[in-house]
Amino acid sequence: MEKKSVFKNIGIQIIIAMVLGTLAGFLMGKDAAMFAPLGTIFIHLIKMLVIPLIVISIISGAANLSDSPSAGKVGIGTILFFLLTSAIAVALALFAGEVFKPGVGLDLSSVSHMFSNQYADKGALPGAMETLIGMIPTNIFKSLMNANILQILVFSLFFGIAISKIPKEKSAPITNGLEGIIQALIWMVTIVMMIAPIGVFGLMADSVGTYGFDMLALVAKLFIVYMGAILVYGFIFYPLIIKLFSKTSVSDFLRAMRKPQVVALSTASSMATLPINMKTCEEDLKVSKSTTSFVLPLGATINMSGNAIYYGLVAIFFAQVYNIDLGFTGYLAIIFTATIGAIGQAGVPGPTFLVVAVLISAGIPIEGLPLLFALDRIFDMTRTALNITGDAACAVIIDNLNDKKDKIETI
Repeated sequence: MEKKSVFKNIGIQIIIAMVLGTLAGFLMGKDAAMFAPLGTIFIHLIKMLVIPLIVISIISGAANLSDSPSAGKVGIGTILFFLLTSAIAVALALFAGEVFKPGVGLDLSSVSHMFSNQYADKGALPGAMETLIGMIPTNIFKSLMNANILQILVFSLFFGIAISKIPKEKSAPITNGLEGIIQALIWMVTIVMMIAPIGVFGLMADSVGTYGFDMLALVAKLFIVYMGAILVYGFIFYPLIIKLFSKTSVSDFLRAMRKPQVVALSTASSMATLPINMKTCEEDLKVSKSTTSFVLPLGATINMSGNAIYYGLVAIFFAQVYNIDLGFTGYLAIIFTATIGAIGQAGVPGPTFLVVAVLISAGIPIEGLPLLFALDRIFDMTRTALNITGDAACAVIIDNLNDKKDKIETI
């Protein structure tokens, strides 16, 4: 059999595009913005397909899962997995921040002109009841038009369960039709991914050309500690729980995740990576279609372990810059806000204002945040890669536990 050229691998092409885009941005500076439309077109094409894919996948997954006696445990287990791993992630960030102290002794006087209070009104988190009410759509078509992911998820789950409750002879044409639509959407995503290297080149050139690397020197220690925490979580914590709670080989898992991780790094979007992650879980990790269709779209919306690490470290960083003693209450406030606040966080690239809520909850000044927003693209790429790795880990573990229960029930 003829060996496929390494340069025909989409992952390798994207990495090359990232390097070339970074080089172009560095050499051309702000003139590299001329390549921005290439990235914008690519992201728009992905966004065009993401909402339909989420809707159909969740409906199909819920319809198939609801027919199983373990459906409730799958849903509860998935949400608990995401909440628990996010809480552990922010705890790891706080520990790393206290050990390595990225903000101690840092002089930001040279960039104090960048400080601003314009984000002070961005940190309000809705109450529990307000959040619950906000999850229920009054007009699903309006929710689709506004891309309100939580409302879309609620309706899709409800509709999928309803399909599973009608007689098989009536539901079979619907479920078969949904499967056909999913396959068509995946084909469309595959075609769009053919231009991914071009889009990634445009995104990287514009980002590096606009912000450069000057600011990185001021927060270099924060970035190094952050990357260390991301690597520990992605290559030690997730592989460990894969080994403990599934039959999947750790090496097989890490090998399979290379492609979706590269896409996540290049697009900085959990939603844009969703189709590739679903394909990887089904074809390479052998996760059932029903589990994949349920867990991954849900994870792309509410699983934010990478974000949790970022929020925790940024909180510690600014607390150290301003010589604030957080205390036990401050740490609890950060963990709670970063974990709960991630629910409903859209999986799209761009500055994340939830970090404002985290800082405010612990009484930490937010004036210096613009310093980090200039580098948000770099942080966003890596935390997105960790987020989608967690989505896949959850799918593997939940599918394994569900498979075990089904076997026990058939005995």
